[in-house]
Amino acid sequence: MLLKLNNLILRPHQKESALVKLCEKKLRAPCAYMKILRKSLDARDKADIRWVYTVECSEKPQKKEERVFPKITKEAPEIYVAGSGPAGLFCAIRLLEYGFRPVVIERGKRVEERLADVTAFREGGALLPDSNVQFGEGGAGTFSDGKLNTQTNGGFNREVLETFVRFGAPPEVEYLGKPHIGSDNLVKVVANMRRFLQERGGEVRFSTALTDIEIKEGKLTAVYLNGMREEAKALVLAVGHSARDTFEALYARGIPMEQKEFAVGVRIEHLQSAIGKAQYGSGYAALPPADYKLVSHAGDRAAFTFCMCPGGVVVPAASEEGGVVVNGMSDYARDGKNANSALVVQVKKEDFLSEHPLAGISFQRKIERAAFVSAGKNYRAPVQLVGDFLSGKESYYFGEVTPTYARETAFVPLRAVLPKVICDNMASALPDMGAKLSGFAAYEAVLTGVESRTSSPLRILRGENMQSPAAEGLFPCGEGCGYAGGITSAAADGLRIAQALYRKYA
Repeated sequence: MLLKLNNLILRPHQKESALVKLCEKKLRAPCAYMKILRKSLDARDKADIRWVYTVECSEKPQKKEERVFPKITKEAPEIYVAGSGPAGLFCAIRLLEYGFRPVVIERGKRVEERLADVTAFREGGALLPDSNVQFGEGGAGTFSDGKLNTQTNGGFNREVLETFVRFGAPPEVEYLGKPHIGSDNLVKVVANMRRFLQERGGEVRFSTALTDIEIKEGKLTAVYLNGMREEAKALVLAVGHSARDTFEALYARGIPMEQKEFAVGVRIEHLQSAIGKAQYGSGYAALPPADYKLVSHAGDRAAFTFCMCPGGVVVPAASEEGGVVVNGMSDYARDGKNANSALVVQVKKEDFLSEHPLAGISFQRKIERAAFVSAGKNYRAPVQLVGDFLSGKESYYFGEVTPTYARETAFVPLRAVLPKVICDNMASALPDMGAKLSGFAAYEAVLTGVESRTSSPLRILRGENMQSPAAEGLFPCGEGCGYAGGITSAAADGLRIAQALYRKYA
């Protein structure tokens, strides 16, 4: 008999092996099988912090079912997949399972080479437009915290977690209440996924950009890769939220798209120890690095924290010359001195001052270039202390929090970089968030600009058949096309598109 047990409690000092004894009490027999289904930290009472588990157990061993993939030959139906982020990779792997031959095209480099390029840029080297935090194997999420929690309850979420573990993510990703892989592990997982695709008959082409498409009589007939034409009947468009030149080329071809609201702001940094004390009390050191998620409606627009990176760093994330973009990143251990997260404010379509579908891109570029110029160019980032931002003063020194952004910083009043409506709402939100999380609005916390790539500024339209209404065989997919908001939801959308391809072509 397989038994499911809810609300099993362990204190932070107890080892998980103690769960077996709890199972045996319920089974009234030796436990031969136990699997953790969910694990979350209950820190509502700082004097009684506890881990809460849901497990399944049995007195008999359980067999694990393995997914079966057919042998793929060159004669199998060929599907182009543009982009090797989570949407593209998960779609391609599922296509293999369906018996298709995916051809993954990636404008950037394989993840091992990309890691070297990102590191070089972080340390002061040149920006490579096709190999950076935004572009390359693994997508933008590779250089993040690798968070896998999502606000959606789609049917593919469990499979996404299990697949990441199958390709080398830590096993607890499957059951933690707030799972994360970490950038160091993501590099390995992505490489394993690519090797799997190649070993089973799929194709992966690097330094290969989708530069155009061909449409005849409402159907996709060809793709242009680095300017060279190749016949194609199906293309999964999983290019990511920063593929601005691709969006422009598709717009020129008459592919329907629309503006989409997103958010912009800054990265805010605190000492990780301060966040730990605020969340868990004096015993924080015995617990995992603390995180937070805050929302404020104190202003006339919603402000919120996003992509919180415990023990992480703020990284240079530009993909175009002459613009400064920042993002946050954590390794799996989350053992850095600082915590950081995006502190962003909702951007509305009216802010674009244009009804053009690509106007959101122009809005992003404007603030990224303002950040670049205001900080003295060379990809320095503009920074300001929270206290000075709130009081309208210039900053001249760092206190106990020093920025982790590696390419140098410059003290710049952030109101000279970000639109007034964004700054006004950040100023309203900071004290409100500080009332919810002690120390969040501390004077010496550091604001680093600009966080402008929170999500895609547009949506490429698709119908119920998951295809563009203007081009049969073109399947908009993932975060870049406006259908996801993070690693898990993007991967799930890739699986959803693969399912639509199977229904159409199998």
